[in-house]
Amino acid sequence: MKNGFFPIACATPPLRVADCTYNAEQIISLTREAAKNGSKLVVFPELCITGYTCGDLFLQQILLDGALQALRTILKETSNLSCICVVGLPIRHAGALYNCAAVCYQGSVLGIVPKQHLPNYGEFYEARWFATGKDVDVTVELCGQQVWMSPNCVLACETMPGLVLGVEICEDLWAAQPP
Repeated sequence: MKNGFFPIACATPPLRVADCTYNAEQIISLTREAAKNGSKLVVFPELCITGYTCGDLFLQQILLDGALQALRTILKETSNLSCICVVGLPIRHAGALYNCAAVCYQGSVLGIVPKQHLPNYGEFYEARWFATGKDVDVTVELCGQQVWMSPNCVLACETMPGLVLGVEICEDLWAAQPP
């Protein structure tokens, strides 16, 4: 952090619905570019690993396995960068599926934030596939790591006092009671 500022990037990669391998390649490329340009944090769209519009494919284990493999690849390929990367993916825990953001840094998942407020109106049907993450507060095994999963996941940087990172996913931002 310099003069109280922390350089960030927001990235919107070209995605292919349910093509986790391709989407991971795009995420890795943009993370490298952001880091090269001095960003210390790069934020990607909700469900960017799978694509938002997978519909009932979210209920298929092959898609969920592909998303986790893509996350492993992202962790490995960005492990040498000094840049935090926040990516979206579906995560199954205790029989429920959650729309999550994974906060990644140098090969580790620092935390997972499940979306609390699921839109279920108009063209949005998230409650069909996902459970609310409102009361989730657990440690889960993800990509060989023990990771805190909670909508209250707030991460403080040990080497930059004053830098604290929280994540809100889409609808959570403008709900009547945001996280």
